[in-house]
Amino acid sequence: MAGEKNPNGDSTQDVSDFNWDDYLEETAALSVPHHAFKHVDQGLQTGLTPGMKLEVCVRSEADSPYWVASIITTCGQLLLLRYEGYQDDRRADFWCDIMTADLHPLGWSRQHGKTMRAPDGVREKHQEWEALLDKALAEECSAPANLLELPQRGRDPAELLCAGCYVELQDNIDPGLAWAAEVEENIGGRLKLRLLGTEGLPDTPSTLWLFYLHPRLHPPGWAKEHGCALRPPSGQCDIFPLTECLCVSQDQPAVAAHCFKEGMKLEAVDPTAPISIRPATVTKVYNEQCFLVTMDDLCGIEESEVATKSFLCHRDSPGIFPAQWSLKSGLPLSPPPGYQGPDFDWADYLKQCESEAAPQHCFPSQCEHSFKEAMKLEAVNLLSPENIHVATVTRVKGQYIWLSLEGLKQPMPELIVHVDSLDIFPVSWCETNGYPLVYPIKPSVEKERKIAVGNGKYCCPKIYFNHRCFSGPYLNKGRIAELPQFIGPGNCVLVLKEVLTLLINSAYKPSRVLRELQLDQESRWQGHGETLKAKYKGKSYRATVEIVRTADRVADFCRKTCIKLECCPNLFGPRMVLDHCSENCSVLTKTKYTYYYGKKKSKRVGRPPGGHSNLEGGVKRRGRRRKRRKQLFVHKKRRSSASVDNTPAGSPQGSGEEEDLDEDDSLSEDSGSELQDDLLDDSEQSIGKSQPTTPSPSPPATPRPTRRRRKPRSPSFSDDENRPPSPKTSKTEPPQKLCLDTSPLEWSITDVVRFIRSTDCAPLARIFLDQRVDPELTIQTRSHTN
Repeated sequence: MAGEKNPNGDSTQDVSDFNWDDYLEETAALSVPHHAFKHVDQGLQTGLTPGMKLEVCVRSEADSPYWVASIITTCGQLLLLRYEGYQDDRRADFWCDIMTADLHPLGWSRQHGKTMRAPDGVREKHQEWEALLDKALAEECSAPANLLELPQRGRDPAELLCAGCYVELQDNIDPGLAWAAEVEENIGGRLKLRLLGTEGLPDTPSTLWLFYLHPRLHPPGWAKEHGCALRPPSGQCDIFPLTECLCVSQDQPAVAAHCFKEGMKLEAVDPTAPISIRPATVTKVYNEQCFLVTMDDLCGIEESEVATKSFLCHRDSPGIFPAQWSLKSGLPLSPPPGYQGPDFDWADYLKQCESEAAPQHCFPSQCEHSFKEAMKLEAVNLLSPENIHVATVTRVKGQYIWLSLEGLKQPMPELIVHVDSLDIFPVSWCETNGYPLVYPIKPSVEKERKIAVGNGKYCCPKIYFNHRCFSGPYLNKGRIAELPQFIGPGNCVLVLKEVLTLLINSAYKPSRVLRELQLDQESRWQGHGETLKAKYKGKSYRATVEIVRTADRVADFCRKTCIKLECCPNLFGPRMVLDHCSENCSVLTKTKYTYYYGKKKSKRVGRPPGGHSNLEGGVKRRGRRRKRRKQLFVHKKRRSSASVDNTPAGSPQGSGEEEDLDEDDSLSEDSGSELQDDLLDDSEQSIGKSQPTTPSPSPPATPRPTRRRRKPRSPSFSDDENRPPSPKTSKTEPPQKLCLDTSPLEWSITDVVRFIRSTDCAPLARIFLDQRVDPELTIQTRSHTN
């Protein structure tokens, strides 16, 4: 059905293109709990319930006899059983797979001449175990034989109604009439039925959708058993051999007796337009279970319209309310066609019709449910039942909810649905059952540009992606080349949001780019805050990004954003670069960029505002992965010298929130310039300080060495303990031995640089980094002082 058009002009989409988790996150909404949909849970049951008894083969005995066991718990196709005779003793309970176990209804062994004998444990408890067996077999609590027979054993009831089998459908007006119907499709228990013998009947649909638990659905033979007329007529039964069809027992609730009388007035949801509540009348009472309700029409109803204006009800049928229910609930009540008067009044209407209202006790009492406003679910479009939509609960009144269907091309009023309706489903129901879901499609910027203000102040010009320009260390040049030539024109916020979203998705690490773009806490707001999203390695991230609102600031915004991302200022913007970029960025590569600009802090392009570091919590040790936690981005904090120097050894730098921002455990080639810049910045801070400083943290899991401040000297390969004491060193204070928790054999060049920076030889860190000193050459080195 994917791609088909329904009568409302909506098109169904492949459910694989829609992700409920992302959608709920984007809309900050909750889904209706799965347990609220009782019919869905019931359709997943196998029919075997706790308390039922059956016969099971005792494999532990030599001749494999059979014995009676009770079902304690069910879990899908697994059963927890307890042998008869153990009463409340659960020590011998055992699990079995219903698909493979040797299970039969009570009495099967005796009918087939099989041996029945109690297991050893039962014989120890009961000497007269034969009497125990006779008593168990006499009880009427056996598991139904049809649920234990192949091939339907272990299958839930919904699965048994396969395509090609037949059912009987009670007429929606005359309870004494039933229709033979063939199941064409079964989608998770929702059946597409083709009614037989309806050719030439104008008011009878040839196909319809019903959930298998619908009270009008019955197994073949039901009509004959209840004295109902079955169509097609008996003369056509040879064509449709209903007597040979699969008979499925349905676990439908018993219908309670009602107390309605003919002529009583009530309120009802209009079956032809389930978007309004109107006055209605009980026009016929068939028996103590069924009665007919017809929507009021003061203009008169022709006989051909009775089928569409009437519907069969029982006491618990949804869609019927006592008179004045709408008024008490604060809801509008639509007057019947032909009603004279500005406002509908029940007292005047009852007097005019010389009728009485159905008393409150005729209607069922209300019970608790889990539906709340703004919750999401999947719902059938009652005006186009083949389509299931993403839906939102917009209102809750008693046992009824108002649903707004999403993905409609033509707006439609909210549907009125009972909380126990068989036409609503939990989120991901369509995905689970492989059925197309109609979901909201985000309009493209090209369509949204129509909302731009006519005077041009808020109308953004075309934003070009100049993929020949230098893409910097964060953006993937190949992905940039695949972007559209331009976005816009349109509303500034909408166009620029789309541009930034495309750039984030074109990054090596989208979360890294989103971090660079997020609104700095210490910056002054100059535009509009928009929440953007990034996905990286299965995780989702959000951050607030500032976007300008007016067209006169677009060019400057694009240029500054490019500088933030350390790419060519002309990579994207309102100016299209044809052959030659004015920045002459074609000579740059990521390696050259790092070499020429990465070492010179004063000339670095695109340092994020606030002077914070691009690294989180120092460099990680190779081979260890830090557990990632899904967190929202937080505003960046300016890292002062105190926050760097006073961090305890082994702790991550910066705030605790920043550590939750996801980064790769191993640094890729594309982040090399970021690492180098940070290390050099910290080294320069150490060099530029005139006062003694507290060493910054060493590599993770490596404690900071405890040492007195000494004048640095060249590294030596000799052991510190064998070296004679320095004249400046007091004999009462011998040099302290360096203790490391991790072997330097595991260190990378980054770990070495971090370690050197934590000592008094911090100025040497630049040399180690620039010359890429082999970490293995530093294993035996230590910093010494004169």
